[in-house]
Order: sequence, then C-alpha cells, then structure tokens
Amino acid sequence: MASSLLPRTHLSTRQLRALIRLFALEVPANRAAQEIGVNRHTAERIYLLIRRALVQACETEARLDGEIDVDESYFGGVRKHLRGRAVQGKVVVFGLLKRRGRVYTRPVPNVTRAGLRRIIRQKVPRGSTIYSDGFRSYDGLLTDGYRHYRILHEQTFAHSRRRPINGIENFWGFAKTKLRRYYGIRRSHFVLYLKEMEFRFNHRREDLPRLIERIL
Repeated sequence: MASSLLPRTHLSTRQLRALIRLFALEVPANRAAQEIGVNRHTAERIYLLIRRALVQACETEARLDGEIDVDESYFGGVRKHLRGRAVQGKVVVFGLLKRRGRVYTRPVPNVTRAGLRRIIRQKVPRGSTIYSDGFRSYDGLLTDGYRHYRILHEQTFAHSRRRPINGIENFWGFAKTKLRRYYGIRRSHFVLYLKEMEFRFNHRREDLPRLIERIL
C-alpha cells in the first residue's frame, strides 16, 4: 500500500496517492510538485522510491516460459560505424520477451555467449522455445536444453512459429520513444528508468496507479 511510504515522507495519504497517479500518467516530477503543492525535491524523492520498487517488482515476476524472443539493443550515446555489435558510449541491454506476454530486460557489460546464455538459463526454463537472430552469442542454446530457431531479418517464414522476432523489437521502440523525454539520465540511474519502461509495457492494459500502490 502507498501508506508504507508515509513514515519516510511528510506527505498526507492524499498527496502521496496524487503523486503516484501523476507518476503513472508520466507527469514530470517538477510539474507534479506544482500541481500538488509540494517541494520539487520531495516529488523527485517519491518518484525515485517508486522506480526502485518497480525494479524489485520486475525481478519478482521475471520468470518466462513458452515461446521467447531474445535480442540486444543499445541505449544512449551516438552509434558510430563500427563492425559487428561494437558500440561506444552506449548502454547494452539484453531483452527476453514471452510471445503475447511479458518482457524482461537487463543491462549487460557485453554481449558474450557466456553472459547471455547465463541470463537465459536464469529466466527461462529448459524445454522452452527461443527465437533469436543469427548472432553467434546465441550458439549453444540447443545443448542448454532449449528449442532454438534463428530468424534472419531478410527472410519471411510462412509458418507462424517461425515469424520474425518483432515482438521484442516493438518493446525496444516503446522504451526508446519514452526514454527520449528524459534528458541527461545519469548512467547509474539508467536501470531505474529502463525497468520502469519494462513495468509499463508489461502492465500497459492495467490500472497502473492501483497496481503501483499495491507494490509499495
């Protein structure tokens, strides 16, 4: 309940619930503070506490099974004309999406085979079906106990089980579009905003203010 935050604030229950509602509506903290009549730093602190709670919620609900799309994407900075998956000044994010279901994301230091396969083993039970592109780091998923289909973007598959991995790409577009609204996100806070986008995507058809209150 939202009341669990009250001992850490000087806000009334009404003010706190109003901040949660404005957060769910993606109203910036400074504007939310003006609307409710509280200090900007107080609103920013509540937004930070909410985002931290969403990170924990995403980790709790992260187990995926069935048909899973996997992919990596790059956030921030300016991508240069580098070969392969090399990037400069960007945060690398690995994503897994259950088809017609939830997404799970994690920033990673690199896209090595060992690192990506470790995350898959942590989040996806053996026997599930995994769809990826042709990237070499996905080699070995068959020996890990998964059914593995490689989907090349230039190919078209008539069978619905082998359609392109556009589900996870839809999430990347969703997250990047929303994150562009924020200027100067500190690298140390990036995961908070990323997991917020994950949470919003996974619960986009639900009553977000009520759901966030339950989490808090």
